[in-house]
Amino acid sequence: MKSKIIILGSGSSMGVPRADGYWGKCNPKEKKNFRSRCSALISNKYFNILIDSSPDLRAQLIKNKIKSIDYVLYTHGHGDQTHGINDLRIFSLKSKKKIDIFADNRTLKHLIKNFSYCFKNTHDYPAILKANKLKKNIKFTYAKKFIEIKSITVKHGNINSIAYIINNECAYASDVNHIFDKDLKNFFNLKYLIIDCLRLNPHPAHFNLKDVLKLVKLTKPKKTILTNLHADLDYNYLLKILPKNVIPAYDGLSLNL
Repeated sequence: MKSKIIILGSGSSMGVPRADGYWGKCNPKEKKNFRSRCSALISNKYFNILIDSSPDLRAQLIKNKIKSIDYVLYTHGHGDQTHGINDLRIFSLKSKKKIDIFADNRTLKHLIKNFSYCFKNTHDYPAILKANKLKKNIKFTYAKKFIEIKSITVKHGNINSIAYIINNECAYASDVNHIFDKDLKNFFNLKYLIIDCLRLNPHPAHFNLKDVLKLVKLTKPKKTILTNLHADLDYNYLLKILPKNVIPAYDGLSLNL
């Protein structure tokens, strides 16, 4: 069984529809317009590596029939990437060990401060997570093979976020508005570029469609998948206007690595 990456959630911070039922310009009759908040899963028969614990994590894992989480990588500490952290409890309880999470210093401090019960034993709850400082390269080995993940610091408005390059063939960059020049080489000629594309209009913390198409022209991935999609971006509208090698993500989209 080959490894794959599953887009568990493809929506922006409020999801589509929003909690008040607002669909924006998205057609509610198109199932692929239903978007939960961003997270992804790198999966094979040996382990599952989660990227971000979306507030919608429980529903995402049930929908995709995920029975275990072995590792978690965080992109940054915003609520739409972290507030599903409590749903990791069952996987720690099942395995009877702490789940290794990886994040940069700023994000680790945020998680430990705001979800301290996940990291320190209390009278009511055993700790479920082990905090690990993110390194430039992480290697997860299995059956004499490995998945190598490179962490790249990118700009996300007033803070930094992390983009992940998986086996030098797939980039996952869900929250980004600028890639530093020194790191652009890591994004050239990839098999997949999974990239933040919030909306059509410019945004101070996210790429918009014009930004993404400019990046695609420069880096030449074989296929680009747009994620973190706002309610302004209808799935079928995007299919009509995008180049053939650029597609909108949808919840549950699976790509072979």
